Amino acid sequence: MAIEQELTRVELLQADDVSKYVLKNEREILSIMRQLVDARSLVSARLVPGTDAFLSAILRVADDGHSLILDGSPDVLMNDRIERAAQLDCVTQLDKVRIQFRLERPTLEAFGSSPAFRAPLPGELLRLQRREFYRLQAPVTQSLTCTVPLPEAGGSMREMTLRIIDISGGGIAIAVPPEGVPFAPGSEFAGCQIRLPDSAPIPARLIVRNLFRLTTRNGVEMLRAGCEFSGMPRGADEIIQRYILKIERERSARQRALG
Repeated sequence: MAIEQELTRVELLQADDVSKYVLKNEREILSIMRQLVDARSLVSARLVPGTDAFLSAILRVADDGHSLILDGSPDVLMNDRIERAAQLDCVTQLDKVRIQFRLERPTLEAFGSSPAFRAPLPGELLRLQRREFYRLQAPVTQSLTCTVPLPEAGGSMREMTLRIIDISGGGIAIAVPPEGVPFAPGSEFAGCQIRLPDSAPIPARLIVRNLFRLTTRNGVEMLRAGCEFSGMPRGADEIIQRYILKIERERSARQRALG
């Protein structure tokens, strides 16, 4: 698990069904934490405030059932910084589902002969199913865009071209401006144009299903709107699937070439 990639902070701002993503039931959170222990899942943890990060694991759920024991760092100085942190922003995976949570006020203690940290059980946990959040990520070398007509004051329309972050046969995620564009769950945009390389623009109606804020470890922020396709013309899904298969084959070939 690449720590730079995993430490991109994902924050759910709005969704048509928040319960699909955010878990708040203590018993269910405890169950997931115990599964992470059993699976020996690695945890990428970033110190808040700050940009320091370290790779860890949940060693066990404490006997009180209300706190966790997290593996410490072999670096004594890093452990000092961890103990002074207000929070640990943690990201891991369980059965290919991204799990994200924050641990408050970690305190240093021994776990056998190794350093460890105790922290209260998180009050909520964000789960992102790959089929719901991750699709085919747009290649860096290719510009995938979506033209969206937006209403103006007085009844006129203006077109805005937005970058496609990822795409599937059922929808896209687009990078939206932080202000001035009403991308709220339930919003519909008719007359959109999906532009893929080597194909004619694909007309589509987009229905916004969720809005996330992504923040990199370096503090760069981006808003991501997950949108569902509606009213696609016949054959459009085949064009999109052919494009996805082509990119996946190219990526597989590059990985094989690299050994």
